[in-house]
Amino acid sequence: MGLTLEIVTPESRAYNSTVDTVSLPTELGEIGVLPGHIPLLASVEAGEVVVQKNGEIEHLAVDAGFAQVFGDKVSILTEQAIDIDHTHLDQIEEAKVRAEAALVEAKELGIDPKEIERLESIARFAMVQELIKKKRG
Repeated sequence: MGLTLEIVTPESRAYNSTVDTVSLPTELGEIGVLPGHIPLLASVEAGEVVVQKNGEIEHLAVDAGFAQVFGDKVSILTEQAIDIDHTHLDQIEEAKVRAEAALVEAKELGIDPKEIERLESIARFAMVQELIKKKRG
């Protein structure tokens, strides 16, 4: 018996599969979820979600959001998510540089605080991806 892991962003369902275990970054630290876990609602920090599925390990990067565990279903609602194993470090670094430059320009121009917050989120997510990718080699 496995867990159903669903990761949803505003644009799409980024991940939906039956998995053996999942570990995710929360405000209180990393938690692991196995089938039969007690119901849980937690704030997710930007970081790495590690999925074990059929003896294989998958590494996903997520932005801040919320996670709900109920029954054998784990739902993560986040602004952004990506399978880190299918990205290249040079692409991540380019995205980070572009996001940081846009953020600096927005602050200099005094752009709407909501837009600055969005750009900060993009830059933070790029940094998370870069850290995970470098850690995984």
